[in-house]
Amino acid sequence: MRLAALSLLFAPLLAQAATLSVCTEASPEGFDVVQYNSLTTTNASADVLMDRLVEFDARQGRLVSGLAERWEVSDDGLTYTFHLRQGVAFHSTDWFKPSRALEADDVVFSFRRMLDASHPWHKVAQSGFPHAQSMQLPSLIKSVDAPDAHQVRFTLNTPDATFLATLSMGFASIYSAEYADQLMKAGTPERLNAQPVGTGPFVFRRFQKDAAVRYAANPDYFGGKPAVDGLVFAITPDANVRLQKLRRGECQIALSPKPLDVQSVAGDKTLKVSETPAFMTAFVGINSQHPPLDKPQVRQAINLAFDKNSYLKAVFEGSATAADGPYPPTTWSYAKDLPAYPHDPQKAKALLAEAGLPEGFKTRIWTRPTGSLLNPNPSLGAQLLQADLARVGIQADIRVIEWGELIRRAKAGEHDLLFMGWAGDNGDPDNFLTPQFSCASVQSGLNFARYCDADLDRLISDGKSHTDLSRRTALYEKAQRIIREQALWLPLAHPTAFALTRANVEGYQANPFGRQDFSRVRLD
Repeated sequence: MRLAALSLLFAPLLAQAATLSVCTEASPEGFDVVQYNSLTTTNASADVLMDRLVEFDARQGRLVSGLAERWEVSDDGLTYTFHLRQGVAFHSTDWFKPSRALEADDVVFSFRRMLDASHPWHKVAQSGFPHAQSMQLPSLIKSVDAPDAHQVRFTLNTPDATFLATLSMGFASIYSAEYADQLMKAGTPERLNAQPVGTGPFVFRRFQKDAAVRYAANPDYFGGKPAVDGLVFAITPDANVRLQKLRRGECQIALSPKPLDVQSVAGDKTLKVSETPAFMTAFVGINSQHPPLDKPQVRQAINLAFDKNSYLKAVFEGSATAADGPYPPTTWSYAKDLPAYPHDPQKAKALLAEAGLPEGFKTRIWTRPTGSLLNPNPSLGAQLLQADLARVGIQADIRVIEWGELIRRAKAGEHDLLFMGWAGDNGDPDNFLTPQFSCASVQSGLNFARYCDADLDRLISDGKSHTDLSRRTALYEKAQRIIREQALWLPLAHPTAFALTRANVEGYQANPFGRQDFSRVRLD
């Protein structure tokens, strides 16, 4: 009887251990990842539900095979031929039962819906296709076709050294054409965003906004069934609460901890810290389309007015390095000879006077309500910027806006000064330059500086057309000079990516790009 009683006692614990609970900081905007640009949405959709033709392995620092087993590139750099894995199964759910495995038609559908304005699925995406538009894929890709059921061919209009790496980004995930046809025939295409289907390691179950996203392990995953049976994203905006849940065992992984939280777990044998330098930049986007922010002297004055060192100490608490430009200094093509803006309030005042604003002006600072890796303490950061600007005569009101609405309105260009961050996906500097500073990206909404300049646009475009790194580096250094001189951002920090886990979590590793891989995680 005693043994039986003990087995009954431990049975719930064993059942719980089969589910991995991850405390995350915000709700995804949706699950049709092509429509969105936030990392939160990529983590909840592309990272767990879907796969791409190629993947970027952060541990190895290189592109590896995904849904494509192998690929060839023509000598002129214009034709990419991908050979698909055979027998890759799409998810079987209550709302979709696939009748076939992955085929080339699925890849063709996934890209044509983004590229072809006449495609029946093109207008379904109410938020458009921000990544595809900012990466200028409609003008880059001449055609996508399927020579046979397991072969896909992309033909480009011009060579592009970043094309393969771009295909590893979350928005390049592959969808089921069969499921899309089913939804379109039923007159319910919007369900693609609410009831997603992919080929990834986990299968979507349900979503409760601001509460939880629930997934089940995919038993038919081509990479092998995950070690856990279930996955839960416990949406917990407050970092303090995320830590409390982790300590109580309600979560096994807590994302985006505050720097002080990381320090507080030192010596706690029940918890572990996973960390890596992040390929990310925190910044304040300055809307160059809103007067008087359209004047370079004003944007330069904002950079000079800000005491960045005090900000880093107060907000990041030693967990980040100062950012002087768009991407981390470890990135190839980083312009080392460009000086950072010093903290110089007097020069800031002189520039404002030069711009015809000796008495300053009024503006608005937008920030999110809760902390994240790229903005651990939004309220404090906004207050520090507000105080520094006031000292040079700029009166800034702070607006705290819920994350989803903040992204939507910022993409529409409604902001003045915007606390934001950007994470590169594949180690290539263009992953910062094209989305954040190209003219096409103003239209897609990702260019938060709202700046379109023909010379800068040409440098970014030319940089992608060469495979020689020295030539690309020279072009990107010139681009960084323009970005610095025009003061399009107030660069803030390059953070360290942290995650806190329970001691029994094995196989998890913080990712420099902020992507999440739970397919290898096990609970010992």
